[in-house]
This record gives sequence, structure tokens and C-alpha cells, in this order.
Amino acid sequence: MADPYYITTAIHYPNGKPHIGHAYETVAADVIARFQRLKGRDVRFQTGTDEHGLKMARKAQDEGKTPRELADEMSGHFRDLFDRLNISYDRFIRTTEPEHHTASQALWRAMEANGDLYLDRYEGWYSVRDEAFYDEKELVEGEGEGGEKLSPQGTPVEWTVEESWFFRLSKYQAKLLDLYASQPDFIQPDSRRNEVMRFVEGGLRDLSVSRTSFDWGVRVPGSEEHVMYVWVDALTNYISGLGYPEEGADWKYWPADLHLIGKDIIRFHTVYWPAFLMSAGVDLPKQVYGHGFLLNRGQKESKSLGNVTDPMVLADQYGVDALRYFLMREIAFGQDGSYSAEAIVTRANAELANSFGNLAQRTLSMIAKNLDGVLGEYRPEGDDKALLTTVQDACREAFPEQFEKLAFSAGIDAWMKAVYACNQYVDEQAPWALKKTDPERMRTVLQTLFIALRDLAIAIQPVIPE
Repeated sequence: MADPYYITTAIHYPNGKPHIGHAYETVAADVIARFQRLKGRDVRFQTGTDEHGLKMARKAQDEGKTPRELADEMSGHFRDLFDRLNISYDRFIRTTEPEHHTASQALWRAMEANGDLYLDRYEGWYSVRDEAFYDEKELVEGEGEGGEKLSPQGTPVEWTVEESWFFRLSKYQAKLLDLYASQPDFIQPDSRRNEVMRFVEGGLRDLSVSRTSFDWGVRVPGSEEHVMYVWVDALTNYISGLGYPEEGADWKYWPADLHLIGKDIIRFHTVYWPAFLMSAGVDLPKQVYGHGFLLNRGQKESKSLGNVTDPMVLADQYGVDALRYFLMREIAFGQDGSYSAEAIVTRANAELANSFGNLAQRTLSMIAKNLDGVLGEYRPEGDDKALLTTVQDACREAFPEQFEKLAFSAGIDAWMKAVYACNQYVDEQAPWALKKTDPERMRTVLQTLFIALRDLAIAIQPVIPE
């Protein structure tokens, strides 16, 4: 356990209850964490909630609550979901924790000491829903007579004018491009890397990093009327959860091996975050992976369409392991994918129940019934050795090789082919017939299947741990 591995999800914005997209990202991160632990690595897995910003303040006001009351309530829903989905996180961080405020202010002071912060006046477009600033050239015309301006994500924007601290992002354009060129795996998949490089090559403007129009956030040190731009605060969670600025026992996990995030926040993690860290003199994470969206029957979920799915309901209806298996099996990770109740049932029945489950049930019940659960000495023949070679090649080579690349669906496909090979072996060997004609051969066949089942179960454990 001397080889540290640090994986994080994006911390989730709790202005509403968690949806299937939150479940998808967090299950994927959990599968990676469990897979790395299975390899013997010393894993640190962090998730949590991002609780500051104007969006939270307005939502709380609408509901007649304080922002803290809303944050406490909604953060609890996320923790409940992750516990229900058997998420093996080591740290659930909340940005309202005092230690996180201390770390965010320490990062701010380090950037200030490097000469990268200055006070000026901000005038421009801001999306409350995205908590993001946009240039005029990035905006799109909304549908309808009003022709309202929208962000590239299709969210409303507001013209904002206020005094603000700025971060010298423009100073880091060349350094960021050098980073992308020297470490091509820093941003994955390649489609996201290309998107970010085009954005940075187009020129970077200094970034407004504080607000005075509301006070729900981390106070700017030495400028108490300002709160930090929510993304300065939010991104800092990846190091505040390790005790930054102190380099204590948990600092051995930094730099992070993987920030797993949705593709819609790739710019914050691959432009702003490395620039902040460069400024503060902190090592950069090794990789940022922007996965695709999970669509409901091909549509992006939204309250206006009435198609938002509660992942708690899916877990209760189909079972946690079946849901986890479907999420990792159905979609090529990194791309957008679609789900439906019928698709979950089809995968669970065809592969988990009928193929793998039936194989285990037949094998173990025959061992119990015909061998009293005692396997005895093993004398494999040619067909037996061939099957075990097939299973071991899948479970110990193809499966982990694909999982290292986050190609979960391809890895599970290799695993399923080994399951099919086992079922074909059962049909060909017919141990129920051997019971009468050759009991010793029956024993060998069942022993072979037992060994194969063991390898199959260990391999798939990160996906379906129960």
C-alpha cells in the first residue's frame, strides 16, 4: 500500500436534489477507486458539495431559508445517495467547512504574493446558473421574440457591473499551451483536449475572481467586502481536503492522479485551475477527464421537460449493483449515452442474471449437492486448462487494461466473453450427465468452473461490489 492514488469527482452543486448525472460520475469514480485498491494501491477518493455562490444565495432566498440551511439540507441528500449507491469515498468535503475557507484564503494569498491579483472594475456578462463569465462573442441568441442573450450552455446571462479582484490569467496562456503540448494526457479524452487548446489559443483575458453584490462565500483576505468567485473556492477543495496549506500526512496523495468531471466544466479545471496552481507554486494534477452526459431516452434531463430521474428510485427499483453495472456497461465512457428503464432491465437480466448469475447458481449448487461442498485434488485436462486460460486472459489482462484507460464498457465486454465461454463449457461438458457416467470427470469440471467463477467475481468486484 505504498503507492498513493488520488481520485476526485467534481464537487456537486446542491441547489437541488441529486440527479442521475451526479450518480453516473460518482459511480464511475467509485469503480476506479475500487479497481485501484484491488491492485493494492493506497487510494484516496474524495467527493462532496460546492455550497457557495450567487445561485445558492438566490435559491435559499426563494425558499425562505438561509444559505447555510439550504446547504445543510441539500448536502445531506447527496451524502444519502452516495451511501445508497455504495460509494466508497474516503472524504466527503463541504466548502462551508472552516478548514476549506482557510485553505482557499491561503491559495489566494499565494497568488497575490506572486503578483497575479489586482483590483479593478468588472463589466460583462455573467450566468448565475453556470457561475461563469462570458465574452460577448461567446453568447448565442435565445429563441423567441425578445432575442435574449444566452451562454454557450443555453443559460440566461446578466450584465454585471461591480468592483472586482482580477487574476492575471492572460499571463499563463503560453504556460498552459506548453503544458498541453508536453503532457498530452493532462486533458482526456482527446476531443476535450482539442476543445480546450482552441479556446486558449484564441487568447485569454484576465479573470474576475471576486464579487461584492452578495456575501455567501469565502471572504477575500484583506478585502473583507469581497467574496471569492465561487470557482476559486470550489476548485481549491481538491487540496483543502488534504490539509493545504499544511503538508501533513495526507499531502502524500497530491498531485491528484485524476480529476473526474463532466465535460461542461472542462474549462474551469484545465485552464483556471492549473493557472491558479502555477501562480501559487503548487504541483499540477496529473490528469483531468471530462466525461459525457447521460441522457434520458436521448434527451438531456431538465425540470421543464419533466424528465428528471431520481437515482434513489432507480436504485430501489432495479437494485444498486444492477444500476452500477448498467451505468458502466451501456455507454462508452467519455461519450454521451442514453438510458431507459427497459435498457437497465435488459442488461441486468441478460448479463448479470441469466449469464453470470445462472453460471454461479448452477455451479455452486451442483458442488454443494454432488460433492458436499468439497472440491478435492484438481487434475485438469486440455479443455479445462483452455477455459481457465480464456478466463484469466480476460480477467487479469484485457479487463484491467481497459479499466486503466477508463474504457469500462470494453473491459466489461471482455469479461462477459469469458462468462459466455464458461457457459458454453458447461453445456459441452454436461456435468449433470457425468454424474452418472464419470463422477471424477464431473468433479474436475466443477472444480474448473469454481476457479473460473472466482476469477470472474474478483475482476467485476469494483463494478458490483455486493
